[in-house]
Amino acid sequence: MNLIDCHTHTQFSMDSEADIDLCIKKAMDIGLSAYAITDHCECSSWYPEEHYSEKDNIDYFNYQKDFNNSLDAITERKEIYKNFNLICGVEMGQATQDREIAEKINFDKRLDFIIGSMHQLRNEKDFYYIDYENMSTESIYNLLERYFTEIYELCKMNCFDVLGHLTYCLRYMKCRNNINPDISRFDDIIAESFRLLAYNGKGIEINTSGIRQGFGDSFPSEKYVRLFKDMGGEIISIGSDAHTVEDIGKDISSALETAKAVGFTHLCYFIKRKPYFINID
Repeated sequence: MNLIDCHTHTQFSMDSEADIDLCIKKAMDIGLSAYAITDHCECSSWYPEEHYSEKDNIDYFNYQKDFNNSLDAITERKEIYKNFNLICGVEMGQATQDREIAEKINFDKRLDFIIGSMHQLRNEKDFYYIDYENMSTESIYNLLERYFTEIYELCKMNCFDVLGHLTYCLRYMKCRNNINPDISRFDDIIAESFRLLAYNGKGIEINTSGIRQGFGDSFPSEKYVRLFKDMGGEIISIGSDAHTVEDIGKDISSALETAKAVGFTHLCYFIKRKPYFINID
C-alpha cells in the first residue's frame, strides 16, 4: 500500500515538542510515500500580543515567528533528505478572520502544501477551551451552525489546498462531555462547501486523530468522505495530525480503507502547490 501522512506537527507548533529530525526519521522508517510537516499558523493571532486590543479569546500569539522558523527548518531538511518525499506544509487556521495574512501565507514560495483549518470561530475561544457542559442543546447547535457557516466561507477562499479535519468541532464536546449532536441537519451546507472545493480543484483530508484520541472515528467520518466524492471531489489527503514522533502514521491504513470504500482509487499530496496522485494499492 502507498501510505502518506500529510498532517503532522513538530517542535515549531506551540502544542508539540516533537523533534523535527526524529519525526523525519520515523516517517522514513515506516516507509511513507509522502510526509508533510504542517506546523500550526493561526491567521487570527499572527502578530505579537501587543498588536491586539481584543485578546480574551487568543491563547497564543506571534504565529508569524513559528511559521517562519518551521518553513526555514523544513526547507533546510529538504536539502538534507533529498531522496525522501518531504513536503513543506502549514496548517493555516482561521483564514477567514485575517484575509491579508492568509494571502501572505498563500503566496509564500517555500510552501508545497497548505491545510485550511478552523480551530475557533469569530469571537470564540478555540473549541478545545469551550465549556460545553454548561451549554444548552440550543447553544450547542447554534455553535455548530456558525462553525459550518464559517467553513463554507473558508471554502470560498482560494488560498489553501485541502480542508483540514472537518468535524473537528465535535472532538472535545464528545470526548470530554459525552455530547454527541446530530450534524446531519447541516448536511446541505456541508455539501455546498464540498461542491465549492471540488469546483476549485481543492480537496479534503481524512484526519485519523479521532481514532486514537477517543472520538472513535476519523474527521470527517466515511459518510462525509462519500459526500465529498458525490459532490465531484477528486483530491483526498490523509493525515495523522501527529503531535508526537510516536503518532506519525497512526491509523493511516484505516483512512486509506475509508477512501477505498467510497470509491477513491488515488491519494493526493502536493509539491510546490501542485497535486500529485498515487495509487492507493
